[in-house]
Amino acid sequence: MFHFCTYFDRNYLLRGLTLYRSLNATGCAFQLHVLALDDETAEILGKLALPDVSCIALSELEEWAPELGVAKKNRRLIEYYFTLTPQLPLLIFARNPDIDLITYLDADLYFYSSPQPLFSEMGERSILVTPHRYPAHLKDHERYGRFNVQYQSFRRTASGLACLERWRTQCLDWCYDRVEDGKYGDQKYLDEWPDLYGQELAVLNHKGGGLAPWNWSSHPITLTAHGMEINGEPLIFYHFHGVKVFNPYFISNGLLDWGVMPRKQLRWFYANYLKEMRTTRKWITIRIGTELPMRDKSIRGTGIKLSSFGEIIRKAWAQATLAF
Repeated sequence: MFHFCTYFDRNYLLRGLTLYRSLNATGCAFQLHVLALDDETAEILGKLALPDVSCIALSELEEWAPELGVAKKNRRLIEYYFTLTPQLPLLIFARNPDIDLITYLDADLYFYSSPQPLFSEMGERSILVTPHRYPAHLKDHERYGRFNVQYQSFRRTASGLACLERWRTQCLDWCYDRVEDGKYGDQKYLDEWPDLYGQELAVLNHKGGGLAPWNWSSHPITLTAHGMEINGEPLIFYHFHGVKVFNPYFISNGLLDWGVMPRKQLRWFYANYLKEMRTTRKWITIRIGTELPMRDKSIRGTGIKLSSFGEIIRKAWAQATLAF
């Protein structure tokens, strides 16, 4: 059985449960450990009572790691969330002595096939990280980090635990949404891992893992009868970073800063992802009678600025994906 962990609040609840449904559709045996960042999320997960989802309340993590109290007071909410990333796998290891391998997932990932090839590539090594794989024209973005904190695995080994503990201490000390002194959020710290952990570290090479807005243009993408292939390898997951949901049929796909994806691929990825979120919303309503809103409250991270209403509409339309 694979053990995954993630965290989200009510604003990312639909994305988080769409991630869960995508994992479930691959047919792999897994347990998803979810850190619920607010009471509403914990309540809905409790009502759903999914057998392969374990819910951890934020208060539980904060009680286990009281050092978080200082960090919570000296950074913004999103920066505090970033601070939690290395804390969660450590808590799961502490609570579950039978778990030897835990994999962190961003809540806005979507799986198209089993992650088994990624674990096979990791082998017996202690740590796995996913590179951004920026194309040449986006290499300057590596100032934010060579690796992306979207999918990473840790074993309960000396190296795996030492990596998490070091990262935890670093994030407690400094974890802000800006580039400063060679640091950026929880992410830039990963740049030193190849030198620190050597042969214990696996850098993911499978092109079907880690496909994202910033690297899709680097690889041949082919739609076959069996699904999407990336450089001849099956697509495993896509990172829907920057997506902004305006309503159940209209999103900003967040691609404007990365390049215009061909329309056929755009609809295959983004229109279908929007449909999957709508399906997740109905799935929740059927099970617990609660209809979640399908409209993001914040436009942070979409490339849309509040300079004027016209500017919002112009940029939103430039990144628009419709699904009916």
